[in-house]
This record gives sequence, C-alpha cells and structure tokens, in this order.
Amino acid sequence: QVQLVESGGGLVQPGGSLRLSCAASGSIFGVATMGWYRQAPGKQRESVATITSGGSTNYADTVKGRFTISRDNAKNTVYLQMNSLKPEDTAVYYCNARFIMINAWGQGTQVTVSS
Repeated sequence: QVQLVESGGGLVQPGGSLRLSCAASGSIFGVATMGWYRQAPGKQRESVATITSGGSTNYADTVKGRFTISRDNAKNTVYLQMNSLKPEDTAVYYCNARFIMINAWGQGTQVTVSS
C-alpha cells in the first residue's frame, strides 16, 4: 500500500510561486513513477507533470517552462515548483504514484491564483 499526503497549496497572486510537496509512505517510492495532476471546477483531471524512477520528466504544454517536478528518494517526497502562476492554474492538485498494478492518489491540495 502507498499513502500520499500533499501540502503547500494556497492562495497566490498572478505571477507568484508555490511549491507543492507530496510525502509518500510505503516501500515502492523509489521505483514508482510519480506525478502531479490537477482538476479545475467543471473540468476533467489532467496530467501536469510526471517523473520516473530514473528522473525522466514530462510536462503538460500549458506548464512547460513554468513548473518543475523533482523527487527526493531519500525523503520519499516529490515536489512541484510552480512559478509565473496564472489564474488558469487554479485547481485542486493531486499527487499520484504508479508502479505495476499500484495506482495511488493523494487527497489533493487547493491552489488558487487570484488577485
């Protein structure tokens, strides 16, 4: 079993920055592909960024150049550094861990970008 706990969300002005963290319990963190997803009101959940166990990353076109995903395997934690935030980045952000048959989700953290 994997449990994921996100933190770091909040209210930020356009152009500002936030860093989300996702702490994982369980023994698979080092081999799992970790990802951040988001869901805005009335919209489907979408992938924001993923990082493999080997450190390869992938980003949605809408966040390329502004967001950075990273992981610290010693701390079982994955991060999402979000810069130059826009109102359209407002959503609940979810952490995800995938490994073979495991597909685990955190409870989500709200990010609101507004002046």
